Amino acid sequence: MIILAGTTLGSAFVFFFRKKPSDRSFVISLGFASGIMVAAAFFGLINPSVIQSKANYPINLAWLPPLAGFILGGLLLYGIDKLVPHIHKDAAKPEGLAAPELSKNFKFFLAVTIHNIPEGLVTGFACGLALANQTQMSYCYSAFALALGIAIQNIPEGFAISVPMYSSGMSKWKSFFYGMASGLIEPIMAVGGMFIAANSAMAMPWLLSFGAGAMLYVTVDELLPDAHKPGYEHNGLWAFMIGFGVMMVLETIL
Repeated sequence: MIILAGTTLGSAFVFFFRKKPSDRSFVISLGFASGIMVAAAFFGLINPSVIQSKANYPINLAWLPPLAGFILGGLLLYGIDKLVPHIHKDAAKPEGLAAPELSKNFKFFLAVTIHNIPEGLVTGFACGLALANQTQMSYCYSAFALALGIAIQNIPEGFAISVPMYSSGMSKWKSFFYGMASGLIEPIMAVGGMFIAANSAMAMPWLLSFGAGAMLYVTVDELLPDAHKPGYEHNGLWAFMIGFGVMMVLETIL
């Protein structure tokens, strides 16, 4: 629910705009979100995956779950990209199977919803890890830091879907609803991920690295290219650095 609240808060920014925000605003928000996503993948998912793999697998096989899970997570998102009809901001052509009956706004909504699937899963995996190790509070703090980090990056993400929809002619309330609804998949996936992870120590390193692979695929494929818009490259770069730093601090102090 924390990560859904971030998407909802970001979507609510549409009520404060009378015109389309500047390209600089989008670049900064997407760069910041990218930094948080990359840091969350490394500190909250890949590192625990390696630790869990070393604890539950023979030393000569400990490398396999983190690597294989990471690749499988990327392959899942690649497959979804090829199958589900959707379109990205400023893209000339839609992706996925042909669906001419769907509006461009709805395809953009599907794009953001696809993006949110791994975010919900990885939050659930982290919570499942905490449930499976209730005597070690560090796992609880790490799960909370991950959820909080994703919620922070969801604020510009909600902003990035509701404001363009409003700019294209949709009403503010409808734009807000679409932005918020794109995040509803997150708590659903999180609950599923939590129950899977909490009941299988052997599967844990696979699940954590799987979530990391899916999250990094989304970030590199969708967020980072838009955060490197010509003329604003350094704005996106420094926003990325700040976002990464914020998530690193959260992982350190919690």
